[in-house]
Amino acid sequence: MENDEPEECKVCFNNYDEDLRRPRTLPCGHTFCSQCIEDTIKNAQLTCPSYRAEHSATDATQFPISYTMEAVIKKLRNIQVTSVGTMSTKCGQDRTRGISKKLRSLVQEHKSSISNLISECEEALSQLGKYQGQVRDWKIQHHQLQDRLHDLLEQNKAAIELLEQEDTSVLTMTTEGEAGKKQLQTMLENLITVNTVQEVVTTIDEADHYSVEAEDWIQKCQELFPNVNTVYTSVKVQETIKKALDTITTETGATAATVLQGDSTTTIMEKVKIITGEIPPATLTIDHLREMSESVKRLVEAGLVFGVQQDQDDLRYSRITLQDGQLYLHVLQHQPPPTHAHTIQVSEVLETLDHSSTLVFLDLAWPGSLAQPGSLTQPGSLPQPGSLPQPGSLTQPGSLAGSNRLHIQLSGNTTLTRQFVLLCTGQHSGSSYLNTKLLKVRNKGEPWEHVYGGDYQYNNGKGGAALLSHQDDHQYQKSGSAGAVWSPWWLGSHQSAQFIIITRDLPDGRQWPHVFGKVVKGLDVVRAAVNHSDITEVTVVDCGVVLTL
Repeated sequence: MENDEPEECKVCFNNYDEDLRRPRTLPCGHTFCSQCIEDTIKNAQLTCPSYRAEHSATDATQFPISYTMEAVIKKLRNIQVTSVGTMSTKCGQDRTRGISKKLRSLVQEHKSSISNLISECEEALSQLGKYQGQVRDWKIQHHQLQDRLHDLLEQNKAAIELLEQEDTSVLTMTTEGEAGKKQLQTMLENLITVNTVQEVVTTIDEADHYSVEAEDWIQKCQELFPNVNTVYTSVKVQETIKKALDTITTETGATAATVLQGDSTTTIMEKVKIITGEIPPATLTIDHLREMSESVKRLVEAGLVFGVQQDQDDLRYSRITLQDGQLYLHVLQHQPPPTHAHTIQVSEVLETLDHSSTLVFLDLAWPGSLAQPGSLTQPGSLPQPGSLPQPGSLTQPGSLAGSNRLHIQLSGNTTLTRQFVLLCTGQHSGSSYLNTKLLKVRNKGEPWEHVYGGDYQYNNGKGGAALLSHQDDHQYQKSGSAGAVWSPWWLGSHQSAQFIIITRDLPDGRQWPHVFGKVVKGLDVVRAAVNHSDITEVTVVDCGVVLTL
């Protein structure tokens, strides 16, 4: 074989390199690249492409790297580079003598641009090489699956043959049984019509004979049916094939195509991992949260999943956290999420809410409580870009979900409940209960003790205008039980977004009207806040809704 190009593999005609195509020497003395040797091993027994000598191997790494060949190739490259560089220098000196500084600068820019493109090409080629390896692995896996499917088909054919035999046996026995039954019916009729002794004796003998045959037939049925092997084989083959078919989807790649559309910054192998589900896409869907794969769960627990809402030029984000198996959507804010965060549209998340029984939450803090307003970060603030929440800070997912969090179950799809949800999420023009204070306590220590809050406008009890229409013909509940949440103002009032929480049962069966919710967890938090020396120091440091996906 001619060897006038020692730097290239004589099978694929690609130059040797220091990665996938390192030169390796076979026992027969011939050298080829690692990739070609690996491909030959995968396709069949390794045979030397030059002289057809056969070698036993399961992996290309079993053959030594030809370091001598690599040294020769490096030397050839250095000679070429030196030669070309010398010629380029001479030519460049001759050519640039009459070129202005401006033109030389332009040339330098183009050289830099081309160099960058070469680097990008090399990166793309590297990605293609890795992807090609992955594709070939998948091809092998598909061939293996094809073999297994062929085995399944053969098992299915065998099961069908067994069932055909069983069907034939059943048909034969059925025919015999029908004939025996007919004979017995004839004997019964004969016994009814006998008139002489001779007829009686003869008929009884025949009846006994047919009775024995019938009993033998019944015994034979019990012994032959069901055929255990036939039934067991049929059931097991059906179960196996059904499980295999259930894993097939008719929308293969549909979700991934939508996620990756127009994406030019993600590398080839990153896209592969997104499609295969190894890593979630940057933009999530509600299905990702519903399925809650391990990769998505790790992102949520790391504080890297955020809801996003775009209102004209106003872009806001809300944290999504996980605690005790529950997902929380926190209030929308203007702070951008951390680097590498994954986002989902807030509107898509909120569509899952059951508006007849939405569960919202408020986190309270005051001086001396578990979490104090203004400590570490601004109350309810988001993590700074590029950083993760620090343990103990107010940005740590769920950090206030202990004794400082109260859950309120809203009842009925009424105007007041919808308004309360809007103020817990901040959907409506950014207006929310975040950073609002509790305003005052009435009848402190008395059976009808209750506390006011919710002035998102002025934080002094004089504001809290309605966010929704004043029309409200809904029927509201009445309650005098501790934990009830209600509004004493009519919807047209400039204070109708304020709310009252009853902390002690009303006496004598009394009830407040316009009750739209109940504290189902954390009433002790409200009572502790009421007992604080200054109720106006109690602040809502976070709020939002509990997601029911």
